[in-house]
Amino acid sequence: MAEPEALGFEHMGLDPRLLQAVTDLGWSRPTLIQEKAIPLALEGKDLLARARTGSGKTAAYAIPMLQLLLHRKATGPAVEQAVRGLVLVPTKELARQAQSMIQQLAAYCARDIRVANVSAAEDSASQRAVLMEKPDVVVGTPSRILNHLQQDSLKLRDSLELLVVDEADLLFSFGFEEELKSLFCHLPRIYQAFLMSATFNEDVQALKELVLHNPVTLKLQESQLPGPEQLQQFQVVCETEEDKFLLLYALLKLSLIRGKSLLFVNTLERSYRLRLFLEQFSIPTCVLNGELPLRSRCHIISQFNQGFYDCVIATDAEVLGAPVKGKRQGKGPKGDRASDPEAGVARGIDFHHVCAVLNFDLPPTPEAYIHRAGRTARANNPGIVLTFVLPTEQSHLGKIEELLGGESTAPVLLPYQFRMEEIEGFRYRCRDAMRSVTKQSIREARLKEIKEELLHSEKLKTYFEDNPRDLQLLRHDLPLHPAVVKPHLGHVPDYLVPSALRGLVHPRKKRKKPSSSKKAKKAKTQNPLRSFKHRREKRRPTAMPS
Repeated sequence: MAEPEALGFEHMGLDPRLLQAVTDLGWSRPTLIQEKAIPLALEGKDLLARARTGSGKTAAYAIPMLQLLLHRKATGPAVEQAVRGLVLVPTKELARQAQSMIQQLAAYCARDIRVANVSAAEDSASQRAVLMEKPDVVVGTPSRILNHLQQDSLKLRDSLELLVVDEADLLFSFGFEEELKSLFCHLPRIYQAFLMSATFNEDVQALKELVLHNPVTLKLQESQLPGPEQLQQFQVVCETEEDKFLLLYALLKLSLIRGKSLLFVNTLERSYRLRLFLEQFSIPTCVLNGELPLRSRCHIISQFNQGFYDCVIATDAEVLGAPVKGKRQGKGPKGDRASDPEAGVARGIDFHHVCAVLNFDLPPTPEAYIHRAGRTARANNPGIVLTFVLPTEQSHLGKIEELLGGESTAPVLLPYQFRMEEIEGFRYRCRDAMRSVTKQSIREARLKEIKEELLHSEKLKTYFEDNPRDLQLLRHDLPLHPAVVKPHLGHVPDYLVPSALRGLVHPRKKRKKPSSSKKAKKAKTQNPLRSFKHRREKRRPTAMPS
């Protein structure tokens, strides 16, 4: 029996302006979640949808939301302008991303549909002014939405028609349980709701009972990660912690991994240890630190997407921003957790064209592995996931493989074919670099970067608004240099390159400093001992007196 033909955007009864925006975005056909969810949402049904990260969940709720709002304005009775759509997300970065996607889809109906993002706590005054104009759709985190509801700058009881809860499985774990319960008291009794999630857990079930009314549940029969033809997953067993640093050095310095990569570790302290270690070898990286201002974090992601940086070090949302369930964020052990409970960045954010995800530290849970791996192999692009494993972590890795494999007996994480003895010549360099990165240097680097980014974010905010092109010159991967840097480590002599790789690899070059070389040339040309030349002047013949 032939499978039914996939439903295209043009067959969903969408407004021509939405179809034009979809075309501009380059979407020729809907993803599986979009194909199933959009028609049901347009019928007015509540939805509980599970789909893997990167499958197009944002558009799956944004398109029907915009279509319903446009249809109401075009055919319904004339009513007062009011907020009719609300989108709840767990982090500020996701709020910006959701707002951006909705605005792109509403590009040809911007006069009819206005979208506001109220997730940034520092912009409360300007947000109140925006909310006074009653935008059609409001996007924000539960805490910020509740704050505006309590201050009466946002009123939803008589106007809300559509509620979206995005990344629902993270909201409770980010400590928003009490805020959500208080927020729902400000909503009308009847509204249409969409619950979007990457996983179904107890928190999602609790939200389902709070929000949804007779929902249609979409458990799409798709793997949580792309197949092996698109996503290659490897594991490499490192006997010691030192071996992990040695292998990472070889992979990056010898350019064995090409393109943009994300390095995942389990704590913020490890992020800076790794950055300072790589800095010893002139390998520039950025750290996505939840303690940094939101503007800085979004700028780092934006420049990474534009190709300014090849390597970003990040932590999971669970350790960056997720507190103990039901409690607000406190200071974590050794200050490793971000101070902002809405600061998680590893989950849901669009990192564009990531070629490789390197799990330098083994993910704490199987779900964390899925969310990390979901950063690559997006939108039909190929990707690689390489997980570093210590012998003591083999049992935990088995649980991850069990979840990924399902009923299949074939191994999901293939062994990475790499002979550590080939790079033994680099070991002494790695030891030197590791000894240089002390706890004190990590603490200094962390403080230095926070101070610099705060300066960039606050002092230069007005300047960059007036001179947006200069913002591209602001980089986040410049050396921090609290550790002792040995210049010779930035160069890889040919005799150290493994014989099997000679002629195939191109070690990363040390970052050039044109200003210093110009000074050297200038000094060389102006050396008076080298440039001085004595010229003997000829005597002019004196005129004889007459």
